[in-house]
Amino acid sequence: MNSVDWTDPVAVVEVLVKNAVLEDRALDDEASGALAESGNTTVSCIVNARENIVVAGVKLASAVFPLIPGSIRVESFAEEGESIGAGGNIAGIYGPAASILRGERIFLNILGRLCGIATETAKFVRICEGTGVEILDTRKTTPCMRALEKYAVRMGGGVNHRFSLADMAMLKDNHLAAAGGAESLAPVVERLRRRNIPFEIEVDSVAQLQAVIPLEPDRILLDNMSADQLRKAVLLAAETGIYLEASGGITLETVRAVAETGVDGISVGMLTHSVKSSDVGLDWLYTKEDK
Repeated sequence: MNSVDWTDPVAVVEVLVKNAVLEDRALDDEASGALAESGNTTVSCIVNARENIVVAGVKLASAVFPLIPGSIRVESFAEEGESIGAGGNIAGIYGPAASILRGERIFLNILGRLCGIATETAKFVRICEGTGVEILDTRKTTPCMRALEKYAVRMGGGVNHRFSLADMAMLKDNHLAAAGGAESLAPVVERLRRRNIPFEIEVDSVAQLQAVIPLEPDRILLDNMSADQLRKAVLLAAETGIYLEASGGITLETVRAVAETGVDGISVGMLTHSVKSSDVGLDWLYTKEDK
Protein backbone atom coordinates (compact mmCIF):
# COMPACT_ATOMS: atom_id res chain seq x y z
CA MET A 1 0.00 0.00 0.00
CA ASN A 2 2.86 2.37 0.76
CA SER A 3 4.08 2.14 -2.85
CA VAL A 4 0.81 3.56 -4.21
CA ASP A 5 1.02 7.07 -5.65
CA TRP A 6 -2.02 8.44 -3.83
CA THR A 7 -2.07 11.53 -6.06
CA ASP A 8 -2.57 9.45 -9.23
CA PRO A 9 -6.24 8.63 -9.94
CA VAL A 10 -5.32 5.66 -12.14
CA ALA A 11 -3.09 4.09 -9.48
CA VAL A 12 -5.65 4.74 -6.76
CA VAL A 13 -8.60 3.31 -8.67
CA GLU A 14 -6.68 0.07 -9.21
CA VAL A 15 -6.40 -0.35 -5.44
CA LEU A 16 -10.01 0.71 -4.96
CA VAL A 17 -11.60 -1.70 -7.44
CA LYS A 18 -9.56 -4.67 -6.22
CA ASN A 19 -11.00 -4.20 -2.77
CA ALA A 20 -14.46 -3.32 -4.09
CA VAL A 21 -14.65 -6.63 -5.96
CA LEU A 22 -13.75 -8.45 -2.74
CA GLU A 23 -16.18 -6.38 -0.67
CA ASP A 24 -19.06 -7.04 -3.08
CA ARG A 25 -18.03 -10.67 -3.60
CA ALA A 26 -18.56 -10.02 -7.29
CA LEU A 27 -17.08 -13.35 -8.33
CA ASP A 28 -19.52 -15.19 -6.04
CA ASP A 29 -22.63 -13.56 -7.47
CA GLU A 30 -25.21 -16.36 -7.26
CA ALA A 31 -27.78 -14.63 -9.48
CA SER A 32 -25.32 -14.20 -12.34
CA GLY A 33 -23.96 -17.69 -11.86
CA ALA A 34 -27.45 -19.17 -12.10
CA LEU A 35 -27.79 -17.79 -15.63
CA ALA A 36 -25.52 -20.68 -16.70
CA GLU A 37 -24.98 -20.70 -20.48
CA SER A 38 -27.17 -17.65 -21.09
CA GLY A 39 -24.73 -15.72 -18.91
CA ASN A 40 -22.09 -16.23 -21.59
CA THR A 41 -24.24 -14.46 -24.18
CA THR A 42 -22.61 -11.32 -25.55
CA VAL A 43 -24.68 -8.25 -24.76
CA SER A 44 -24.53 -4.54 -25.45
CA CYS A 45 -25.46 -2.10 -22.70
CA ILE A 46 -25.79 1.64 -22.53
CA VAL A 47 -24.80 3.78 -19.56
CA ASN A 48 -26.98 6.86 -19.41
CA ALA A 49 -27.61 9.94 -17.33
CA ARG A 50 -30.97 10.06 -15.58
CA GLU A 51 -30.54 13.73 -14.72
CA ASN A 52 -28.44 16.64 -16.00
CA ILE A 53 -24.79 15.89 -15.15
CA VAL A 54 -21.16 16.69 -15.84
CA VAL A 55 -19.36 13.52 -16.85
CA ALA A 56 -16.34 12.40 -14.83
CA GLY A 57 -14.65 9.06 -14.30
CA VAL A 58 -15.82 6.72 -17.08
CA LYS A 59 -12.35 5.30 -17.69
CA LEU A 60 -11.57 5.23 -13.98
CA ALA A 61 -14.73 3.33 -13.12
CA SER A 62 -14.08 0.94 -16.01
CA ALA A 63 -11.04 -0.40 -14.15
CA VAL A 64 -13.37 -2.84 -12.39
CA PHE A 65 -14.10 -4.89 -15.51
CA PRO A 66 -10.60 -6.33 -16.14
CA LEU A 67 -10.95 -7.95 -12.69
CA ILE A 68 -14.11 -9.81 -13.76
CA PRO A 69 -13.72 -13.03 -15.83
CA GLY A 70 -14.87 -12.44 -19.40
CA SER A 71 -13.77 -9.93 -22.02
CA ILE A 72 -15.61 -6.65 -21.42
CA ARG A 73 -15.13 -3.51 -23.49
CA VAL A 74 -16.19 -0.01 -22.42
CA GLU A 75 -16.61 2.78 -24.98
CA SER A 76 -17.00 6.39 -23.85
CA PHE A 77 -19.65 8.41 -25.67
CA ALA A 78 -19.07 11.64 -23.75
CA GLU A 79 -15.93 13.62 -23.02
CA GLU A 80 -14.70 13.97 -19.47
CA GLY A 81 -16.00 17.29 -18.16
CA GLU A 82 -18.80 17.40 -20.72
CA SER A 83 -22.29 18.46 -19.64
CA ILE A 84 -25.06 16.15 -20.81
CA GLY A 85 -28.79 16.21 -20.20
CA ALA A 86 -31.09 13.64 -18.68
CA GLY A 87 -31.32 10.65 -21.00
CA GLY A 88 -27.95 11.37 -22.58
CA ASN A 89 -25.62 8.49 -23.31
CA ILE A 90 -22.39 8.31 -21.32
CA ALA A 91 -20.84 5.02 -22.46
CA GLY A 92 -21.44 1.61 -23.99
CA ILE A 93 -20.45 -1.67 -22.34
CA TYR A 94 -20.06 -4.86 -24.38
CA GLY A 95 -19.32 -8.40 -23.20
CA PRO A 96 -20.73 -11.54 -21.55
CA ALA A 97 -23.97 -10.83 -19.70
CA ALA A 98 -22.95 -12.45 -16.42
CA SER A 99 -19.59 -10.67 -16.39
CA ILE A 100 -21.16 -7.25 -16.85
CA LEU A 101 -23.72 -7.97 -14.13
CA ARG A 102 -20.98 -8.87 -11.65
CA GLY A 103 -19.20 -5.53 -12.09
CA GLU A 104 -22.15 -3.27 -12.87
CA ARG A 105 -22.83 -1.90 -9.38
CA ILE A 106 -19.18 -1.14 -8.57
CA PHE A 107 -18.82 0.64 -11.91
CA LEU A 108 -21.98 2.72 -11.35
CA ASN A 109 -21.08 3.53 -7.74
CA ILE A 110 -17.74 5.03 -8.75
CA LEU A 111 -19.08 6.77 -11.84
CA GLY A 112 -22.09 8.23 -10.02
CA ARG A 113 -19.91 9.54 -7.19
CA LEU A 114 -17.45 11.27 -9.51
CA CYS A 115 -20.14 12.69 -11.79
CA GLY A 116 -21.91 14.05 -8.71
CA ILE A 117 -18.79 15.91 -7.60
CA ALA A 118 -18.09 17.27 -11.09
CA THR A 119 -21.72 18.36 -11.50
CA GLU A 120 -21.85 20.22 -8.18
CA THR A 121 -18.47 21.86 -8.80
CA ALA A 122 -19.65 23.09 -12.20
CA LYS A 123 -22.64 24.78 -10.54
CA PHE A 124 -20.36 26.79 -8.24
CA VAL A 125 -18.02 27.66 -11.12
CA ARG A 126 -20.90 28.78 -13.33
CA ILE A 127 -22.40 31.04 -10.64
CA CYS A 128 -19.04 32.77 -10.17
CA GLU A 129 -18.36 33.37 -13.87
CA GLY A 130 -16.81 36.77 -14.53
CA THR A 131 -15.44 37.30 -11.02
CA GLY A 132 -12.07 35.64 -11.61
CA VAL A 133 -12.40 33.64 -8.39
CA GLU A 134 -11.24 30.02 -8.17
CA ILE A 135 -13.51 27.34 -6.70
CA LEU A 136 -11.25 25.20 -4.52
CA ASP A 137 -11.68 21.75 -3.02
CA THR A 138 -10.47 20.66 0.41
CA ARG A 139 -9.10 17.57 2.19
CA LYS A 140 -12.64 16.67 3.31
CA THR A 141 -12.66 13.67 1.01
CA THR A 142 -13.58 9.99 1.23
CA PRO A 143 -10.58 8.10 2.70
CA CYS A 144 -8.41 6.61 -0.03
CA MET A 145 -10.56 8.19 -2.78
CA ARG A 146 -9.01 11.66 -2.65
CA ALA A 147 -7.25 11.45 -6.02
CA LEU A 148 -10.47 10.38 -7.71
CA GLU A 149 -12.60 13.02 -6.03
CA LYS A 150 -10.11 15.80 -6.73
CA TYR A 151 -9.99 14.61 -10.36
CA ALA A 152 -13.78 15.03 -10.49
CA VAL A 153 -13.47 18.57 -9.10
CA ARG A 154 -11.12 19.42 -11.97
CA MET A 155 -13.58 17.96 -14.49
CA GLY A 156 -16.21 20.31 -13.07
CA GLY A 157 -13.94 23.32 -13.60
CA GLY A 158 -12.72 23.62 -10.02
CA VAL A 159 -9.15 23.95 -8.79
CA ASN A 160 -7.39 21.50 -6.49
CA HIS A 161 -6.05 22.94 -3.23
CA ARG A 162 -3.34 21.03 -1.35
CA PHE A 163 -3.55 17.27 -1.77
CA SER A 164 -2.11 16.26 1.59
CA LEU A 165 -0.67 17.64 4.80
CA ALA A 166 2.78 17.53 3.20
CA ASP A 167 1.94 19.79 0.26
CA MET A 168 1.47 23.04 2.13
CA ALA A 169 1.65 23.89 5.81
CA MET A 170 -1.72 25.22 6.90
CA LEU A 171 -1.69 26.91 10.29
CA LYS A 172 -5.33 26.62 11.34
CA ASP A 173 -7.10 27.87 14.46
CA ASN A 174 -5.87 24.96 16.58
CA HIS A 175 -2.29 25.55 15.43
CA LEU A 176 -2.63 29.19 16.42
CA ALA A 177 -3.99 28.15 19.82
CA ALA A 178 -1.10 25.72 20.33
CA ALA A 179 1.43 28.41 19.37
CA GLY A 180 -0.08 30.94 21.77
CA GLY A 181 -2.06 33.03 19.28
CA ALA A 182 -1.45 34.74 15.95
CA GLU A 183 1.05 37.12 17.56
CA SER A 184 3.22 34.13 18.56
CA LEU A 185 3.54 32.60 15.09
CA ALA A 186 6.84 34.20 14.06
CA PRO A 187 9.07 31.30 15.27
CA VAL A 188 6.77 28.76 13.56
CA VAL A 189 6.88 30.68 10.31
CA GLU A 190 10.65 30.97 10.49
CA ARG A 191 11.02 27.21 10.82
CA LEU A 192 8.82 26.71 7.76
CA ARG A 193 10.81 29.27 5.78
CA ARG A 194 14.09 27.57 6.62
CA ARG A 195 12.67 24.38 5.13
CA ASN A 196 11.33 26.28 2.09
CA ILE A 197 7.76 25.10 2.77
CA PRO A 198 4.85 27.18 1.47
CA PHE A 199 2.32 27.98 4.16
CA GLU A 200 -1.17 29.32 4.73
CA ILE A 201 -2.56 30.88 7.89
CA GLU A 202 -6.22 30.75 8.91
CA VAL A 203 -7.82 33.83 10.47
CA ASP A 204 -11.40 34.49 11.54
CA SER A 205 -11.31 38.25 12.09
CA VAL A 206 -9.90 41.38 10.51
CA ALA A 207 -7.79 41.91 13.64
CA GLN A 208 -6.16 38.50 13.21
CA LEU A 209 -5.58 39.28 9.55
CA GLN A 210 -3.69 42.46 10.46
CA ALA A 211 -1.48 40.41 12.77
CA VAL A 212 -0.53 37.79 10.17
CA ILE A 213 -0.05 39.96 7.06
CA PRO A 214 3.45 41.01 8.22
CA LEU A 215 4.40 37.30 8.35
CA GLU A 216 3.97 37.25 4.56
CA PRO A 217 2.30 33.84 4.19
CA ASP A 218 1.68 32.44 0.73
CA ARG A 219 -2.02 32.31 1.49
CA ILE A 220 -4.44 33.47 4.14
CA LEU A 221 -7.63 31.55 4.83
CA LEU A 222 -10.48 33.89 5.76
CA ASP A 223 -12.78 31.63 7.74
CA ASN A 224 -16.48 32.31 8.31
CA MET A 225 -16.23 36.01 7.55
CA SER A 226 -19.14 38.15 6.40
CA ALA A 227 -19.08 39.84 2.99
CA ASP A 228 -18.23 43.16 4.67
CA GLN A 229 -15.32 41.58 6.55
CA LEU A 230 -14.07 39.95 3.36
CA ARG A 231 -14.09 43.27 1.51
CA LYS A 232 -12.07 44.84 4.36
CA ALA A 233 -9.66 41.91 4.21
CA VAL A 234 -9.17 42.36 0.47
CA LEU A 235 -8.37 46.05 0.97
CA LEU A 236 -5.93 45.31 3.80
CA ALA A 237 -4.06 42.71 1.76
CA ALA A 238 -4.04 44.72 -1.46
CA GLU A 239 -0.61 44.96 -3.07
CA THR A 240 0.84 42.24 -0.78
CA GLY A 241 0.54 39.46 -3.36
CA ILE A 242 -0.94 37.18 -0.69
CA TYR A 243 -3.59 34.78 -2.02
CA LEU A 244 -6.85 35.23 -0.08
CA GLU A 245 -9.08 32.18 0.32
CA ALA A 246 -12.60 32.47 1.71
CA SER A 247 -14.14 29.48 3.45
CA GLY A 248 -16.86 28.41 5.85
CA GLY A 249 -20.32 27.12 4.99
CA ILE A 250 -20.43 28.72 1.54
CA THR A 251 -23.38 27.53 -0.55
CA LEU A 252 -24.71 27.99 -4.08
CA GLU A 253 -26.94 30.74 -2.71
CA THR A 254 -24.09 32.70 -1.09
CA VAL A 255 -21.06 31.98 -3.27
CA ARG A 256 -21.60 34.81 -5.77
CA ALA A 257 -21.66 37.45 -3.03
CA VAL A 258 -18.44 36.02 -1.61
CA ALA A 259 -16.79 35.96 -5.04
CA GLU A 260 -17.68 39.61 -5.63
CA THR A 261 -15.73 40.71 -2.53
CA GLY A 262 -12.50 40.29 -4.50
CA VAL A 263 -11.03 37.20 -2.82
CA ASP A 264 -8.83 34.98 -4.96
CA GLY A 265 -10.37 31.63 -4.12
CA ILE A 266 -13.32 30.05 -2.35
CA SER A 267 -12.93 26.63 -0.77
CA VAL A 268 -16.04 24.48 -0.62
CA GLY A 269 -15.79 21.35 1.49
CA MET A 270 -19.20 20.03 0.50
CA LEU A 271 -17.97 19.40 -3.04
CA THR A 272 -16.49 16.17 -1.73
CA HIS A 273 -17.73 15.54 1.80
CA SER A 274 -21.49 15.64 1.31
CA VAL A 275 -22.28 15.86 -2.39
CA LYS A 276 -25.04 13.65 -3.83
CA SER A 277 -24.00 11.04 -6.36
CA SER A 278 -25.42 11.58 -9.84
CA ASP A 279 -28.18 9.24 -10.98
CA VAL A 280 -26.59 7.13 -13.70
CA GLY A 281 -27.88 3.78 -14.90
CA LEU A 282 -27.12 0.85 -17.16
CA ASP A 283 -29.70 -0.49 -19.62
CA TRP A 284 -29.64 -3.61 -21.79
CA LEU A 285 -29.73 -2.88 -25.53
CA TYR A 286 -29.50 -6.30 -27.17
CA THR A 287 -27.80 -9.66 -27.15
CA LYS A 288 -25.63 -11.04 -29.93
CA GLU A 289 -28.44 -13.45 -30.79
CA ASP A 290 -30.89 -10.54 -31.18
CA LYS A 291 -28.93 -9.05 -34.07
